Amino acid sequence: MNQESRIRCNSASHQLMICAVAIGLVFAVVDASAADVKIPQLQAAAAKGNVSQEIELAGAYFVGRGVPRDLKMAAYWYEKAAGGGDAEAQNEIGYFYQTGIGVPADPVRAFHWYQLAASSGLATAKVNLGVAYLWGNGVAEDKSLAFQFFHEAASKGSGAAATYLGILYYYGQGVNLDKLAAETWFETGVKLHDPVAAYNLGVLFYNVDDHPHDYPKAAKLLRESATAGYVPAMHVLGVLLIKHPELAKSPQEARTSLENAASLGSWKASIVLGVLARDGNGVPVDPATAYYHFQVAMLQGGEAAKKLLGLDMQRLSAKLAAEQMQKISSNADIWFQQRQSALEVVYKDGKDGKRFPVWGRAVDDEGLHGGKLLPPPPA
Repeated sequence: MNQESRIRCNSASHQLMICAVAIGLVFAVVDASAADVKIPQLQAAAAKGNVSQEIELAGAYFVGRGVPRDLKMAAYWYEKAAGGGDAEAQNEIGYFYQTGIGVPADPVRAFHWYQLAASSGLATAKVNLGVAYLWGNGVAEDKSLAFQFFHEAASKGSGAAATYLGILYYYGQGVNLDKLAAETWFETGVKLHDPVAAYNLGVLFYNVDDHPHDYPKAAKLLRESATAGYVPAMHVLGVLLIKHPELAKSPQEARTSLENAASLGSWKASIVLGVLARDGNGVPVDPATAYYHFQVAMLQGGEAAKKLLGLDMQRLSAKLAAEQMQKISSNADIWFQQRQSALEVVYKDGKDGKRFPVWGRAVDDEGLHGGKLLPPPPA
């Protein structure tokens, strides 16, 4: 893959860049211990080649519903259903191969399954084909074909595709740079209920220098994205509401939004929480709390966070006893071990939790794919 071809997010603490990732299907949060699952009957039907039952059995293995969780078996049954011609299963197993869920990562094989699914007209598969061409992932890079597949998917009502078209126009990738067209596509994505489109449009109205600022509109859009489970929007909404508290729906909204983002792995949100405690912004000055949030941020963000926080940690260390810092660091470690996956999105809605269940999508730190799908955490 040509790393330079990928549209990336800017990781600087006070700069925001419009970004998006490859998508899977629309997923539902499900109860992994649902009592109505009749696994023996499901297995028997799947063994006879019933595609619908193959898909449901794959979903059961993915989340551990009625059977021990087994990603290899989930991939096996999704691929069986894909071989039986189900377009959604083809798209799903394509994503499994793209991200290495239950099978070795294989972008070429992922592309093959996306092609089959897209040939049936599935909009999400067309988006994933577009992403493959955009990044040169499993196929030769071709931004014009990426644009074509995104346009086809958008015409079928895909908000994610509309968001990608906005990104292509915003950065002049495969099309002439046209920020007005980009904004129009983001607006289309918002109308189609895509949380990344709402985030991108909210960022434009919040702090992009060459775009008119409209903070109430930005707050509305970011709140919509955050409510839909998009973690970067939770962070940016919190920052916006701290700077403009008059836009908050409650005195606690800004901090709650930041805490939600931090709990889902956003090290930038953890830094902001530490800064609030360090400076006494809306809360009492508390070096110990600041030290804790900064420690969490460094665990979450690694070297990038450590570079930003080195001086702060030195100054806070001078105010705290060694025993106190050791205890805080231990608590931060325990907290981090319970929440190691940094999430890009938490899925809250979906139409078919038995067939394609998922709880969230992890951030892809290596920039190779859209991030691994995650089942619901243990109760």
